[in-house]
Amino acid sequence: MLDEIDKRILDLLTENGRMSYVDIGKDLNLSRVAVRERVQNLQKNNIIEQFTVVINSEKVGKDVSAFFEVDCDPMFLVEVAQALADNPSVSSCYQMTGPSTLHMHVLVNDFTDLEKFVNEELYAVKGITRVESHILLRRFKSRSGLKL
Repeated sequence: MLDEIDKRILDLLTENGRMSYVDIGKDLNLSRVAVRERVQNLQKNNIIEQFTVVINSEKVGKDVSAFFEVDCDPMFLVEVAQALADNPSVSSCYQMTGPSTLHMHVLVNDFTDLEKFVNEELYAVKGITRVESHILLRRFKSRSGLKL
C-alpha cells in the first residue's frame, strides 16, 4: 500500500517526470538515496509503469484529433482491438462497457489523412459492425498521469 510520501512522490513525478531525486528530496525533506529507493520500489511493484514524454501533437503536424466508438462482433473483439492498437495513427484504444465496444483516439495530419484512415484502415478491419466518430475541436484538459 502507498504511504503519503509515495503518493507525494507520484504527484511530483506526474507533474514533472524529469524532476531529480535531489529536488524531490528537498520538497519532501528526504535524502536523494531515500527518494531513489522509493521510486525503484514503485517501479518494481509496477505502480510506476514507465517514464515517458508527452508530445504536443499539433506541434509535430498531427492537427486532427478524433475519437471513435467502434462496435465489434464479440467473436472478433480481441483481433479488432489488436489490429487497431497496432495502427500508428491510434494513440489509445480501450475496451468499454457495452456490447463489444472499443473507444479509440486517433491523431492524423489532416482531414485527408483522417478520411484515408477511416476508409482504408478502419473499415478494412474484419469484425467491426459500427463506427461513430467525434472530431476534437478544442482541448480544455488533458492528463497523462493519475493524480493522487
